[in-house]
Amino acid sequence: MSRDSEIAGPYIPNFPGVSGHQILGPDLGPLKPEPSPVQFRTRPLGSAQRLATQSGPAPSVHRLREAMLVSRAWLGSGLLQPHARLGRAVSRRGSSSRDKDRSASVSSSETMPAGGKGSRTSGATNTAQKVPNRLIDEKSPYLLQHAYNPVDWYPWGQEAFGKARKENKPIFLSVGYSTCHWCHMMEEETFQNEEIGRLLSEDFVSVKVDREEQPDVDKVYMTFVQATSSGGGWPMNVWLTPSLQPFVGGTYFPPEDGLTRVGFRTVLLRIRDQWKQNKSTLLESSQRVTTALLARSEISMGDRQAPPLAATMNSRCFQQLDEGYDEEYGGFAEAPKFPIPVILSFLFSYWLGHRLTQDGSRAQQMALHTLKMMANGGIRDHVGQGFHRYSTDRQWQVPHFEKMLYDQAQLAVSYSQAFQISGDEFYSDIAKGILQYVDRSLSHRSGGFYSAEDSDSAPERGMQPREGAFYMWTVRELQCLLPEPVVGASEPLTVGQLLTKHYGLTEAGNVSLCQDPKGELQGQNVLTVRYSLELTAARFGLDVEAVRGLLTSGLDKLFQVRKQRPKPHLDSKMLTAWNGLMVSGYAVTGAVLGIERLVNRATNGAKFLKRHMFDVATGRLKRTCYAGTGASVEHSTPPRWGFLEDYAFVVRGLLDLYEASQESAWLEWALRLQDTQDRLFWDSRGGGYFCSEAELGPGLPLRVKDDQDGAEPSANSVAAHNLLRLHGFTRHKDWLDKCVCLLTAFSERMRRVPVALPEMVRTLSTHQQGLKQIVICGDAQAKDTKALLQCVHSLYIPNKVLILADGGPSSFLSRQLPFLSTLRRLEDRATAYVCENQACSMPITEPCELRKLLLQ
Repeated sequence: MSRDSEIAGPYIPNFPGVSGHQILGPDLGPLKPEPSPVQFRTRPLGSAQRLATQSGPAPSVHRLREAMLVSRAWLGSGLLQPHARLGRAVSRRGSSSRDKDRSASVSSSETMPAGGKGSRTSGATNTAQKVPNRLIDEKSPYLLQHAYNPVDWYPWGQEAFGKARKENKPIFLSVGYSTCHWCHMMEEETFQNEEIGRLLSEDFVSVKVDREEQPDVDKVYMTFVQATSSGGGWPMNVWLTPSLQPFVGGTYFPPEDGLTRVGFRTVLLRIRDQWKQNKSTLLESSQRVTTALLARSEISMGDRQAPPLAATMNSRCFQQLDEGYDEEYGGFAEAPKFPIPVILSFLFSYWLGHRLTQDGSRAQQMALHTLKMMANGGIRDHVGQGFHRYSTDRQWQVPHFEKMLYDQAQLAVSYSQAFQISGDEFYSDIAKGILQYVDRSLSHRSGGFYSAEDSDSAPERGMQPREGAFYMWTVRELQCLLPEPVVGASEPLTVGQLLTKHYGLTEAGNVSLCQDPKGELQGQNVLTVRYSLELTAARFGLDVEAVRGLLTSGLDKLFQVRKQRPKPHLDSKMLTAWNGLMVSGYAVTGAVLGIERLVNRATNGAKFLKRHMFDVATGRLKRTCYAGTGASVEHSTPPRWGFLEDYAFVVRGLLDLYEASQESAWLEWALRLQDTQDRLFWDSRGGGYFCSEAELGPGLPLRVKDDQDGAEPSANSVAAHNLLRLHGFTRHKDWLDKCVCLLTAFSERMRRVPVALPEMVRTLSTHQQGLKQIVICGDAQAKDTKALLQCVHSLYIPNKVLILADGGPSSFLSRQLPFLSTLRRLEDRATAYVCENQACSMPITEPCELRKLLLQ
């Protein structure tokens, strides 16, 4: 399926005015990577770029431009010069499909041997006759997918770096993840090629990295690729000096030269020759680029004493989102179109602070309409629930079919918040459906959560994998599977015909030729809601509830049939950060909807993290583990230690779980993890958190701070909000001071382009407005206590902490907040207090009165 995904920075280029072709040459800019949602170009580009550049480029940008010009000098000597016709062809953004770019047919997909955790569903030949490379000893599903390549692959580590230094060879670094479609394509087309394998093994030290295992490596070199090309994405391929400084990078490369692209083999030959002939110039250039990137990545307080005004940042962020909003279909981008929950969260928060204004109403409408259009579109799996990665079109109709855990986690929260705000059960039903999918497909018996499901699978057993095959339907299939007549319809009608009409299926298929250039999906359909229940019912003279029941039973039948199809590859690794997000998803949804089972699932997820991902001796989190046999899990040796996002996302999950369950043990653990996070990642000189520990990532040329909210929120944005909440729970001034310091360090980022950090802008607003402390005094199991707690959970109140005071002066929270012991139950009934600005409300015992106060 075509995805025109040559994409650029989040709403502005990372380096305004700098062309990537200055360093890579016009033939090697990224063409068909798996797009990164923090890199898509949107309509606010013009205004945001003006905002970003009105003060002129930062000095680091000038240094980078200078370095690029030096690089261009040695590139011009023949390393990456295009054929005469190639530069013109590739300069047309998104003009070619992936199939037009191929000059050779796709080779067979290799199946992992029995039990291989990197296997993909296919009918490929057995790998028993092939010799595995050293990746066979790894546990990452992505690395295992490359274990039978004829490439002398190394995992990231000192063995590879030592070899490069000893033999004076450049390093070829290839980064991806196991469910990435274009990573699969490059593995099949390029890395299975014997001649290319020989070149990589003889002239380079080839290193393969799973970006989800090692986000520090991914972030550092993606910074380089984004800075020196017109975009970024995966697979990411970068050539490094033996000292790990990058000098050339790109994304997807076909194996051979084509009409619009220089092939990977040609690139290797040119880099090999240039390394031998002009090494000193190349090394000097790489040093200049690295120095410029270091300056660019610097985030610190500088001379600033305080963060910017929240009102100004809020207004500018909203204006930029409003300018790019799609009035008809919702969302904030043209194709490819991603769900970005941090944007929706910002809009809901903005609405709450501006409820009586036109902009406030507008913000609410933008978020709710986007969520409704996504839920009705093909980006949602109407048969099995859950959401696909992104839409290839503006209408949310034809998705890229990969499913990611972090999307499910955040969207469950978004739809729960939409229900809190609107009271419309449409949104709560979607939230429950998301968690139903995670229960069925992404849950391990240990309590952990798997990472993702692939987009590709075999249409039938023994066939080659094809994108979307598991999810597509024909009209004939529905007619055969659902032949039952619909009683009471105004015309002859079967259940299959009812679903065909409601979900927009056609005999020719509802995937356009521009999205399917090879014609593989003609006659195939993505289920998309085309008509409301009311319109479908009126069309056939039926009762709305009758139609609802028929659609539900029909989808259930399709689900049972679909279970018999070859399934997409499951990435069975369990990442601490994403598990933390999923704990939040279950905890928040369970609390909002009053479903104890969901809160219990969040509790099991937290127990998994403490049992399997926490090292008691050091207080550190591990990054990842892998499904073993039964309910067991396996770790790599030595273990991979956690990154900033692991701590920040788990702390958020634990705080959400405490508010949902009122079990103080989770709050206690959150405080311990925050202390460890501060010790390992805090920048005591400039403020904010580095993404990795100082001792991790041996030799990396940059130690970066995550400064963009995208598919996942920036770990610094989440950490800032965690610090505010922890201060609300404990009144420890250190937490508040760190939060202010962090917000101040990111002031320039927020001031230039607030829309790139909507989650941090939201936290800035919460900080300057102040947090409410909602205290419930009562027995956690008593009905009157539960009624008050549920009253709070049913309302959208993002700027609050919810505290259960159920013990005496010696309880954990009473030790943190001594004033809790002074609050009393009224007439021995559960009693609520709302505290702000060092003062508490009068005691409240009735949920309706508490609701009235909280809505003021």
